[in-house]
Amino acid sequence: MRDFILTAEVLEKARNAIDSSLIQAGVRTALLIDSAGNILSNCGQDSADIDAISLAALAAANLGATSQIAKLIGEDDFSLLFHKGKNGNIHFGRIGDELILITIFGEDVSLGLVRCRVTDLTDTILQIFEG
Repeated sequence: MRDFILTAEVLEKARNAIDSSLIQAGVRTALLIDSAGNILSNCGQDSADIDAISLAALAAANLGATSQIAKLIGEDDFSLLFHKGKNGNIHFGRIGDELILITIFGEDVSLGLVRCRVTDLTDTILQIFEG
């Protein structure tokens, strides 16, 4: 991804795309962050109840570590991570080279739906940020 300039309009377009694709489908929370762990968008019903700053920093570090694990086994990178819990699940997906979409959802939303929506949303978000 080439350099981009963050404006209120770009961030609002990204937030609207995330809301319409993921939040309206039942996802609890979605965070769009950069690879350094900076939060660009925090959407959803549980967004105020989550320590988003810590989550973003840990997610960026987690994907950085996973990238190095991929290289150790001969892969360029892993494009996504998924963790399943008792009451909630979390999906981390790369969007281009610089962005990460963190999606938190419950048992009422299937992983397959999340993966399909994130895949579709990836192109939309890249277009928004690349202008």
